[in-house]
Amino acid sequence: GLVDGGDKIREAGWSDVSGFLTLGGTMIGTARCAAFREIEGRRTGVLNLIKHGIDALVVIGGDGSLTGADRLRAEWPEHVRALEREGRIGREEARKYSSLMIVGMVGSIDNDLASTDMTIGACSALERICESVDAILSTATSHQRAFVVEVMGRHCGWLALNAAISTGADYLFIPEAPPKNGWEDAMCATLKASRDAGKRTSLVIVAEGAVDRQLRPIRANEVRDILATRLGYDTRVTILGHVQRGGAPAHFDRFLGTMQGAEAVEAILRATPSTPSLVIGMLENKITTQPLKEAIELTGQVAQAIESLNFDRAMGLRSASFAKQLTSYKEIANFNPDSKMKLPNEQRLRIAIVHAGAPAGGMNTATRSAVRLCINRGHTVLGVHNGFPGLMRGEISELDWLTVDGWTIAGGSRLGTNRDQPGLQMGAVAYQMQKHNVQALMVVGGFEAFTAVLELGRNRTQYPAFCIPMVLVPATVSNNVPGTEFSLGADTAANVIVRSTDMIKQSASSNRRRVFVIEVQGGNCGFLAVTAGLSGGSTTVYTPEEGVDLTRLQRDIAHLRARYIKELGRSEGRVTLCNENASKIYSTEMIASIYEAESGG
Repeated sequence: GLVDGGDKIREAGWSDVSGFLTLGGTMIGTARCAAFREIEGRRTGVLNLIKHGIDALVVIGGDGSLTGADRLRAEWPEHVRALEREGRIGREEARKYSSLMIVGMVGSIDNDLASTDMTIGACSALERICESVDAILSTATSHQRAFVVEVMGRHCGWLALNAAISTGADYLFIPEAPPKNGWEDAMCATLKASRDAGKRTSLVIVAEGAVDRQLRPIRANEVRDILATRLGYDTRVTILGHVQRGGAPAHFDRFLGTMQGAEAVEAILRATPSTPSLVIGMLENKITTQPLKEAIELTGQVAQAIESLNFDRAMGLRSASFAKQLTSYKEIANFNPDSKMKLPNEQRLRIAIVHAGAPAGGMNTATRSAVRLCINRGHTVLGVHNGFPGLMRGEISELDWLTVDGWTIAGGSRLGTNRDQPGLQMGAVAYQMQKHNVQALMVVGGFEAFTAVLELGRNRTQYPAFCIPMVLVPATVSNNVPGTEFSLGADTAANVIVRSTDMIKQSASSNRRRVFVIEVQGGNCGFLAVTAGLSGGSTTVYTPEEGVDLTRLQRDIAHLRARYIKELGRSEGRVTLCNENASKIYSTEMIASIYEAESGG
């Protein structure tokens, strides 16, 4: 489109991008362009940009697209001089468009760009993989089969690693960390140990770029043949392919794209002709702006390190979290009674795990990880059923490896949870902890869990049983626990809201000028309403932090009237998200009634 010019470059208005949030792929199109690889093709592109009054480009794509864009910028002055000499642009145009600013955003499901923790599209692709593998596991468990699933990732194992963690896979192959020689025997021994422990199925995740230490490709079909021949398993292969690229974007990709898109515009407005080309990324949950050229060079070094058999270097070029995730996965994935990580007997503990507060996605996953890591290190893990009341009643049982096997994909709380605090019967809590010789306590939950741990700590002088290590794992859809930016369950809840909003907006679009007011959870925290509102394209969001008053309602109603007048003859549904505690006076039902009464028909 850049080279062709004409009507393939046109101004975009507010309504032109309406509805883009729910659509996968790219609505403005993308393609590899042979002409752009030639200098004359790039010069034509420069001419088209100048004729359309463009002196800045936001480029969304992979490292190839971003590299090409940066090259175009480096050549820009030369192209402008050549076009002026040839008479294709005037002197004033050459002066006005003497420089080009480039800002890149990385659209890549591989999540393979250095200097950013997450790229646009990676989260949605991971969600597609998890949905597919969850469905596959139903069949695998029913027939006691082994499945080998190949996912994308030519030079980067992020998708494969995170899919393995999220689905509870038994074995994993990624490009950055090839298995040691004799991996076939190690894999068979690992899977057999899990089966001997009582597991009914086996799951192996293979990245498409997986290799051994001699760079020989490891293919899914090869893994299948090994499992079938050596272990006699009924083994099937599933290659997910381009299903990973399709479908509506997940909540986090919508949120990331929205925030990075806004930052890209701000970066352009701040830039001067001497500002280097930039790439928008995310590090430690903060949107970042960094030099594009350096990020591309670091990314290319990963492939070079793999090709030169320097796998430690390849791992070092990935984010610090990548290496930690791989280490954790290896420790919790497989049953290992002879683990070298086992501590001496005198250092082993009896660790109790309790869930507190409302259920949240990820509570079971966190418990599974903790149980397996503890077992591999020689600790004894006690599961407390039904929250702190269950602890008071002594509803405690030992958790083993197989008990938590399917908990990765299970919602809710397998241990059981409620909102009751330990203060109801502090003495009973202390008695049961002493009776069962609890030497450490892990509490998984939301704000109720946070206050419970504080309360136990404050009573240590009165109850010696509480003088033990205690740790809180925040898990709440409200995301309101102090000390963390994200709680388990918040992302899952936001995804549910966004998917529901998509369907409701579709229904609203079928009836002209219809607005839905949707109430969402969150307690006294507006996190869910705000993030899901951004990702779902809500017209208005009401939160406890801002509150609701008549002035605000009048302004929002006036905005809706103005939009519908402009869109006369077209049909577009709208939604408003309202936190459950946004106002003590203006309930969700009242806000909907005010909208209807003031709509003017």
